[in-house]
Amino acid sequence: MSSDHEVFTGRREDMRLVTGQGVYTADNILEGQFHAAFLRADLPHARIVSIDANAALEAPGVRLVLTGKDALEANLIAPGPLVTFPGVDGMKIRAPARYALSTDRVRFVGEPVAIVVADSADAAADAIELISIEYEELPAVVGPEAALDDGAPQIFDDVPGNLVFLHGFGDEAATDAAFASATHISTLTVESQRVAANPMELKSFIAAYDPETDGFDVYSASQGTGLADGLARFTGHPPEKVRHHMGDVGGSFGIRGAAYPEYAAIMLAAKKLCRPVRWTASRTESFLADYHGRAVKFTGELALGEDGKFLAIRMNVVCDLGAYHSPPGALINILNPMLTGTGCYRIPTVFGLNRLAFTNTSPIAAYRGAGRPDINYMVERLVDQAAVDIGMDRVEIRRRNLIPDDAYPYQTPTTVYDSGSYMAMIEEAVSISDWKGFEARREQSERQGNLRGIGMGIFIEPSGGGHMPEETEIRFEPDGTVTLYTLSGSAGQGHETVFPQLVAKELGIDENLITLRANSVHAPHKLKGAGTMGSRSMASHGASLTVTSREVVRKGFKLAADALEASENDIEFDHGHYKVAGTNLSISLMELAARNAAQDGNALDTLASIQPERNFPGGVHVAEVEIDPGTGETRVISYIGVDDAGHVINHTLLEGQMHGGLAQGAGQVFGEQIVYDGESGQLLTATFMDYFMPRADFMPTPRFFDMPAPSPTNVLGAKGGGEAGTTGALPTLMNAVMDALRRSGVKEFDMPATPYRVWAALNSAGANV
Repeated sequence: MSSDHEVFTGRREDMRLVTGQGVYTADNILEGQFHAAFLRADLPHARIVSIDANAALEAPGVRLVLTGKDALEANLIAPGPLVTFPGVDGMKIRAPARYALSTDRVRFVGEPVAIVVADSADAAADAIELISIEYEELPAVVGPEAALDDGAPQIFDDVPGNLVFLHGFGDEAATDAAFASATHISTLTVESQRVAANPMELKSFIAAYDPETDGFDVYSASQGTGLADGLARFTGHPPEKVRHHMGDVGGSFGIRGAAYPEYAAIMLAAKKLCRPVRWTASRTESFLADYHGRAVKFTGELALGEDGKFLAIRMNVVCDLGAYHSPPGALINILNPMLTGTGCYRIPTVFGLNRLAFTNTSPIAAYRGAGRPDINYMVERLVDQAAVDIGMDRVEIRRRNLIPDDAYPYQTPTTVYDSGSYMAMIEEAVSISDWKGFEARREQSERQGNLRGIGMGIFIEPSGGGHMPEETEIRFEPDGTVTLYTLSGSAGQGHETVFPQLVAKELGIDENLITLRANSVHAPHKLKGAGTMGSRSMASHGASLTVTSREVVRKGFKLAADALEASENDIEFDHGHYKVAGTNLSISLMELAARNAAQDGNALDTLASIQPERNFPGGVHVAEVEIDPGTGETRVISYIGVDDAGHVINHTLLEGQMHGGLAQGAGQVFGEQIVYDGESGQLLTATFMDYFMPRADFMPTPRFFDMPAPSPTNVLGAKGGGEAGTTGALPTLMNAVMDALRRSGVKEFDMPATPYRVWAALNSAGANV
């Protein structure tokens, strides 16, 4: 993404973070703290017959042992799913209670069963080994389709057939009629495999209880607001009694917003002991019990007319929720396929049927893109398949069916897209990538014994929105500085830099005078709003700060008129100064703030809000890959993206988000996969010895180009950008891989494109490998 006007001197966070001065959860040391360790289930499904913790309680340094009995007595029940609407035939989502510690059964390997609190982490870990637990092993099931089969092991007695929810969207009758009239029907089944978020900072939590106030101070990485409220619901405490301290965050990717069961158990321990209790997971614990992402399978069908125009699309979706609900798990697998099931195309009708199942695996939650990459992957793979089926150029079939640039706002069968310019973006992407010159590059690779493919992915995704106002506050401090309060939670996005830049421009003051205090327990008011999720920071927090800044300026007119002894109607505001029109009388905003300071604040202090609205960013990405057929090794030769993130405030920070998103998408395409053994239910990828992670040399430097279609839904015209790289990467890279493999007769292939799987596919197709 390039800008001829932007001069970027770096993020103000960088010096602190790259010199080791960041303060993460585990860096907090509280006076008198104890340490916790968890006993975790080593079976995927079993009834708990008995637990004997006496030996652990007598171990050196041990202060407390809690089991499911204690969680049951304290009523520590996890917050339920966010789905509140009915499914097919009025079905209500099935949501059995999950306690902070297992009470009667364990349902996945890694589920917390007991907690030991001791004077040191080592003492707690040693004592865990002394807990004796007797299980009655039960049959387990690890795949959603197997879980939904007749006769499958029942994970919950009150969830018959392991079917959690059945949801349909669109117009089934109209879709069936369109398919009946179609000249061509293309069908494709793809899977977005289960993956681990694997943030660099391991899951960590500290709780301190104050018996005088019956309040908690908790310390944990988060995505902003939501964690304190979730913990309040989990523990039964009033929200105002849970104060969440959030420092620096070493990676988030969707899994940081949750009130994990371990956190509630630690809070109970801290309350019983009236001493702070801290815990940091091991990497294997995080693999086992952090919420996973994706785990959804699509069978898609696309109906086409004689001219290659799309008539209808329908899909059958099977989602693996794991053994329990996470709050967003079910919602993301329903909402985003429903909102963008027709992609960027003029498709008159759609129907989807979504089956959500429990399995004996770790729960599924949001992971970068939260359902957006999955549905775009299905749509774009299906469009490529349709082009192959009818013998049409892959770019031409898209041109023929894209929503015209002058058709926005565009009513799809299920929602309204606010703005877009996909016709222009596809032409730009074709030009920059030299799509027309690809065949010559393919021939050159083939002369060297390699396969070469080119792929395109066009994507659109819902961003932002929300059901509550987004409040922000601007305070003028006695020392002449300005403080911003938001509910945002940065995990590398550069909020400390870009939000002060945004406000400085509105107020006409030096950005170095402005400091962001995000999600601060010291905020003057308890703000309403949501955290950093769903690519919403700039369109929600940024737009709210803009509105708040403009309210500051508006307030200043009367104060300036009084200070300058002029009529308010004669006052003008320009670059941080109030002026009397036609004179040389003026006063700066900061001078005005200094004159209006009071013991309890400043007359310019302002709390304001917006009602966030959803917007739809998107883009057109093109990738080229080269495959060594002898080894199956795939190299990404080039990657370009033409993206619409609406009006861009800081190109460099946005491009950083795109790079990170692309790396995570490429990681899933080429190797990342959580694997459970189908018979034992054991996790086979619980360390980096077995779980693939992309590294710095994995991809060539991508090139991103900005082609904004500003959104009318917020004052900045901004759209989301944090998940676009991932959403575009999945279909783009896999379409390129498939283009290469088809040259050797491979007709079906899906992620992950590991060297062995690519080699095996070529070998099965009879290619000379």
